[in-house]
Amino acid sequence: SNPLHREVHQDMEQPLCHYFIASSHNTYLSGDQLLSQSRAEMYARVLQAGCRCVEVDCWDGPDGEPVVHHGYTLTSKIPFRDVAETINKYAFIKNEFPVILSIENHCSIQQQQKIAQYLKEIFGDKLDLSSVSTGDPRQLPSPQDLKGKILVKV
Repeated sequence: SNPLHREVHQDMEQPLCHYFIASSHNTYLSGDQLLSQSRAEMYARVLQAGCRCVEVDCWDGPDGEPVVHHGYTLTSKIPFRDVAETINKYAFIKNEFPVILSIENHCSIQQQQKIAQYLKEIFGDKLDLSSVSTGDPRQLPSPQDLKGKILVKV
């Protein structure tokens, strides 16, 4: 790959909403949307390829442990914790700009609490817990301000 493609050639001080963000849909799937395997390592692959927004479909799993999979299909299930640990490990290897977790939440309150616990425990200081009022998008922080941060969108 061309090393020039890794250099930033634009102003990264504008509000986040001023940028196109490389996003991944059904990030966890290794193949088709109905029958394929869900794999935590798919997150490692897309993050290292430059993706900055990944999808995490969360469902109630056994023993109070939330799982990630494509709901109402035969795709396999992976523990949410494994997904969070993989994202934590690979989020900033190739790129310091923020990573957005687009969480599709289908969980009970108890398992949502478990997800929140894992997010805090695994991401620690990287987790951006500041809230922004969505009234004025010009008030959003910039990618530069959010370097090294994990944002959660639900």
